[in-house]
Amino acid sequence: MIRRKDINNQIMKRFFKRILYFFLFLVVLGGVLYLIFNEPLPQGEEGPEAEALAQTMLRSLNHVNYEKTRFLEWDFNGLHAYKWDRQTHTADVTWDDHRVILHLKDYGSSKVYTEGAEVNTEEKYALINKAVNYFNNDSFWVVAPFKIYDKGVERRLVKTDKYGDALLVTYTTGGSTPGDSYLWFFDDKGYPIGFKMWVSIIPIGGLKAGWKQWKFTETATNLPTGHKILFFDLKLNNVKGYGIIE
Repeated sequence: MIRRKDINNQIMKRFFKRILYFFLFLVVLGGVLYLIFNEPLPQGEEGPEAEALAQTMLRSLNHVNYEKTRFLEWDFNGLHAYKWDRQTHTADVTWDDHRVILHLKDYGSSKVYTEGAEVNTEEKYALINKAVNYFNNDSFWVVAPFKIYDKGVERRLVKTDKYGDALLVTYTTGGSTPGDSYLWFFDDKGYPIGFKMWVSIIPIGGLKAGWKQWKFTETATNLPTGHKILFFDLKLNNVKGYGIIE
């Protein structure tokens, strides 16, 4: 007669074997992707040519109008939603049952709500920190082209065989992951069509992200509504740009 204990032991062994096989699969898949896609960070040159290319990109996206746009709204892959008031430097960030009215110049002044009730316990600061990280990451996917002249940003021209002149942008300070680099490439009119990334949170250098699904907003600014990274679609839903900064 087979004892229940023996049956349970067999079930547990099969379970852990499957976990082990899955882990090994992920390791092998990661290794294959690394060998296929990993690239060293390219070298480029700072100077007038790099600046001219940067300016061409900004003109193609109506950067002047973006600078006058007060409100930006979007949700990131259906997970986090935002209303960013660029005049008051605040962002209304919501996810799950949480809402943070984030003060971008003074995080400590932010208001936090969970299920509609204001939070004033130690959890408040953990939720503010989470909202900051969400905002830094998710807003970058919306306004990255307009951040190439942020403080601490370096711009270099890179000559490529496939994309022609490309713009290497390195963020030496600011954000949640300073030191990240992005190689922007363009169509023949200087319109950005994608970039390759060398970022601390992704072990594969040179991973490509497409920037093709653009929306012409109420303030005549071009903003993206989605991206393609490897086999994954990153969706930016309900993208809006409206209102004028006074």
